[in-house]
Amino acid sequence: MIFGKIEYLNLLPFHVFMKRYAQSTRHHMSLNYKKGVPAKINREFAARRVDAAFISSIGAKKCHYAPLGIVAKREVLSVLLIEGDEVIKDRESATSNVLADVLNLKGRVLIGDKALTYYLAGKEAIDLAQVWHEKYQMPFVFALLCHHGHTRSVKKLSKAFLKQRIRIPYYLLERASQKTGVSPQDITFYLTFISYHIDEKAKRGLHKFWRLSSRH
Repeated sequence: MIFGKIEYLNLLPFHVFMKRYAQSTRHHMSLNYKKGVPAKINREFAARRVDAAFISSIGAKKCHYAPLGIVAKREVLSVLLIEGDEVIKDRESATSNVLADVLNLKGRVLIGDKALTYYLAGKEAIDLAQVWHEKYQMPFVFALLCHHGHTRSVKKLSKAFLKQRIRIPYYLLERASQKTGVSPQDITFYLTFISYHIDEKAKRGLHKFWRLSSRH
């Protein structure tokens, strides 16, 4: 299976899990990875050069997906808008650019680890997931684990991931810190804002976003 790998901090627990899961004798899987930012992985998946990946929710409407995604219950810290008079999209993003439009907000969209760094520096910005929650009282789903075939395998690994409480070894936190410039303590803090289960509330939020985005 070729898996699209987005190396943002919000997926660090999943990558830790996948390494252990794929190497286990009980759940042996042959995995290859294609790495990239969300916009690139979306294109790779659409072209079927990737079998499974976390796909931006704006592009996942017609895809088969497992009950696993990237969800913000309230604020998310890593999807920001720096207010301005014109819309400046983040080229790495798909969903967040549309979310700003749905919320009728103008400015520069900033996502991922660079947005988290901006937030941690105490700079002023709007948390788009928080605005969404304040307006609709629903979680916001940024991505879904989508797949072409491999349905049984993807559902099985999704169920296994959701069952476990993933502990990230400190050496991996340090490695991620060196790569992103975010301290291990701040990485751990940030991950408390991320949920992965597409439960009923998340589904309602997802479908609400799909309905609203179709008007833009």
